[in-house]
Amino acid sequence: MNNNNALIVESAISLFLLLIQLPATAILFSRLLKGPRRHPPIEPQQPTPELLGKVSVVVPTLNEALRISPLLAGLSQQSYEVREIMVVDSKSSDGTPDLVKISQQKDPRFRLMTDDPLPSGWVGRPWALHNGFLYSSEASQWFLGLDADIQPHPGLVAGLVKTAEAQGYDLVSLSPQFILKYPGECWLQPSLLMTLLYRFDPAGINTEQPERVMANGQCFLCRRSVLAAVGGYSSAKSSFCDDVTLARNIAAQGYKVGFLDGAKVLKVRMYEGAMETWKEWGRSLDLKDATSRSQLWGDLWLLTSVQGLPLLIVLTFLFISPPLSHLPTPPLLLLGLNLFLVAIRFAMLIAIAPSYDRTSAKGGWLFWLSPFADPLAVLRIFLSAFHTPREWRGRKYI
Repeated sequence: MNNNNALIVESAISLFLLLIQLPATAILFSRLLKGPRRHPPIEPQQPTPELLGKVSVVVPTLNEALRISPLLAGLSQQSYEVREIMVVDSKSSDGTPDLVKISQQKDPRFRLMTDDPLPSGWVGRPWALHNGFLYSSEASQWFLGLDADIQPHPGLVAGLVKTAEAQGYDLVSLSPQFILKYPGECWLQPSLLMTLLYRFDPAGINTEQPERVMANGQCFLCRRSVLAAVGGYSSAKSSFCDDVTLARNIAAQGYKVGFLDGAKVLKVRMYEGAMETWKEWGRSLDLKDATSRSQLWGDLWLLTSVQGLPLLIVLTFLFISPPLSHLPTPPLLLLGLNLFLVAIRFAMLIAIAPSYDRTSAKGGWLFWLSPFADPLAVLRIFLSAFHTPREWRGRKYI
């Protein structure tokens, strides 16, 4: 192929990619521009008398002995706003119930119950939370679901409830500060998180479309009356992203749902290393159980356009393409657009840095190179989008 033909082909490919990427870039830019208007991060607060006994806390567990101790200690430090702390265990075999019983001896607010057997059509996590809701005190005004791997700061519950009541939320969940320890996860985890940040409004922005609502079940506060009105977790019983499914169902019924920045009030140590992060977190990030097929394809197009392709396109121009002086206009426009997208991606590292605790991380500097993992992160979303999980936290599903 002579040079003229090669340039024609390159121009055609460039025009095609521009048609794909330009609308996606406009959508991304419209979301990022909302950032300055977002609600500030939640702050720890001291309880006041009107909060007395307002909250029932429910924690679903299955073999969490290696990670639950910071949560149990943190919950004991919450004050009189917490009426009860119900740990709903799914017959753990690693001593998780024993750790809860030790905490129960020190703090009578702890209660331990089991949720087995798991009914047909239910996923384990929503079934445990549903049981906790059914057996929690009707005198509590708020239901707070917490995952076993979070590390709550003192004042978390008081600060969360006060914010929810002041802002008129019926349901509010928090994004945590992630604890990183190993080099691989310092490189991969921020890229996986970015797949969420690119698809949805920033934490602290009230999303008006129910189908675009984001939620995080690691810290999930809902008015008890609202949860009762929607049948507890039954509408999300078969979802592997039950938090988002339930939040969107509640938003669709006209209730006010919020997703706020909780980096100042809770930390989380989710997975150990890059491989576990890839396998466990990656398979739920597609959110297909809470998303229509058309919306899922739209999200895959967006992520491919603004996160998966830019670095690959820029590297192609650097190492394969002819000198810039020889390029026609379409390839130059494509290069400029993707340099812009790569610059945005690196700038986002500054924005998300407070969402990470890298103080004890080995290779923590790899966080700043995480954009190079973006093609892999987008690939992981594609793989998850077309695969139904058959195992979760040790449970097997047919």
